[in-house]
Amino acid sequence: MGYKLFDKNITPACEYCEHGLLTSDGAMVDCVKRGLVSPYFRCPRFKYSPVLRIPRRSPKLPKYEKDDFSL
Repeated sequence: MGYKLFDKNITPACEYCEHGLLTSDGAMVDCVKRGLVSPYFRCPRFKYSPVLRIPRRSPKLPKYEKDDFSL
């Protein structure tokens, strides 16, 4: 089983493409090939860069009390 950042089935997005850089506000991507585009835009020249991908945080686990485990 491979590490998810290097998975072969990653959906293309300019947000983590080698040809683009996020703007300072993070709302757009400055692409060398296409200019300013949306972070979720994808084009045929997509080249995955694992360095640019920001993993999503895992959800917080609920807090349990001792009473939750008693009958």
